[in-house]
Amino acid sequence: MTSSIVRRTAWPTSVSAPVVTPLQPSVVYSSPDPDALDAQYADATGYTYAREGHPNAQVLAQKIDLLEQVDPGSGGGIVTGSGMSAIGAVFLGLLKAGDHVLGGDQLYGRSLRLMSQDLPRMGIETSLADPTDAAAMEAALRPNTRMILVEVVSNPTIRVADMEGITALAKARGILLVVDNTFTTPAAYNPLVAGADIVVHSVTKLLAGHSDATLGYVATQDPDLRRAINDANVTWGLTPSPFDCWLAERGLHSFHLRYRAAQEGATKLADALAQMPGVARVLYPTRPDHPDHNRAVSLLGGQGGHMLSFMLHGGRAQANALTRAAPNIAFAPTLGDIGTTLSHPPSSSHRGLTPEARAALGITEGFFRASVGVEDPALLIEELGTAIRVASSA
Repeated sequence: MTSSIVRRTAWPTSVSAPVVTPLQPSVVYSSPDPDALDAQYADATGYTYAREGHPNAQVLAQKIDLLEQVDPGSGGGIVTGSGMSAIGAVFLGLLKAGDHVLGGDQLYGRSLRLMSQDLPRMGIETSLADPTDAAAMEAALRPNTRMILVEVVSNPTIRVADMEGITALAKARGILLVVDNTFTTPAAYNPLVAGADIVVHSVTKLLAGHSDATLGYVATQDPDLRRAINDANVTWGLTPSPFDCWLAERGLHSFHLRYRAAQEGATKLADALAQMPGVARVLYPTRPDHPDHNRAVSLLGGQGGHMLSFMLHGGRAQANALTRAAPNIAFAPTLGDIGTTLSHPPSSSHRGLTPEARAALGITEGFFRASVGVEDPALLIEELGTAIRVASSA
C-alpha cells in the first residue's frame, strides 16, 4: 500500500470544464513510447520538459498574441522569465560576434548596461543615438548594423521615439527592428502592425498588473526569427514558471479596464503636478508642453498612457522628504501595478550611470517617475500635493 502512492494518479476527467485555466506545475511529461516522443520533437507539438514549454506559458502567450496582433502562422509569441530575458533571448538568438546593435539612448537602465557592458564582452559592437530623431539614428548606423533596439516611450524620461522614421529606416537598410512596448502597451501601439520585426514586453508590468509575477514576452511574424529566439530561450534556460504565467493570465483579463483607469488618472495627475510650486517640470506625452507632443498625438492616437515623470526643485534631500511624506504611495522600482508607485531613477533604474550621464538625459536627483494605478485621481493629487509641499520645505 505504501509503495503504491508514488505511482502517478491519472488526471480526473469530467463532463464539465474548468472556468479558470488550471495551473499545471509539472516539470516533465511522459510519452507513450520513443516514436511518440520523436514525433513530438519533430513537430514541436505537446510538452516534454517545462524548460521547452508548458501549458500555462502557451495560454498566456496566445492571449498576448491577440493584443499584439501576432499572426498565428508565425508560431506565436514566447513567454520568458522576465522582460530582460525576453531582450536577452533576442540578442542571444539573433546576434553573433562582429554584429553591431544600435540602441536608443534612453533605454531602461539594465538594457543600457546590456548594451554598454555585456554585449561588447561577447564581441558584439553597440552604440546609442537619440530615438526621437530618425536622422540621428541613421547617422549612427554602421555597415555591420544587424539590429536596432528602441522603446516607443522611453524609461524614465517619457520621450516618444520617431517610430515611423526608424521603421522606414530599418526596412530600407534591411536591419532588424526590435521594439520594447512595455511602457506603451498594445492598447496604444502595435509595433508589429506598424512594421517592426520583433516586439518585447516586460509582462511583469501593466500586462500582469499586480507586482506578483515576473515575466517577459517576445514575438515576431517571421517563423525563422521565432525559431532562433526560442532556441536561445530554451538553451539558456530563460523560460518562465507556470505559476507566474497563471498569475499573469489572471491579471491580463482586467488589462484594458486597468489601462483606461490608470490613463485617466495619469492625465489628471500630470495637469495637477504642473500647477504645484515645488515642481520644476512634468513630462506626460499628451500635455502641450511635452517636447514630443505632436508625435505622441499622431503615433499613439492621443493616448498618454499610465506613466509620467516630474522633477522637483532641489535634489536628494527633497527626494527623500517626498517619499517619506507619501507613505500610502509605494516607493518601489517597478511600474504597471494596480496601485500607484513612485520610482527615483538616480537611486534605482539609472544608478549605474554616472551623474554626468544622468544629467545628459535630464535625470536630476529631484527626478521621479510615477506609474499611476487605478486609485481615485483626487486622492493621488491630494497625497502627492502634500508630499511636495513637505519636500519644498526640506
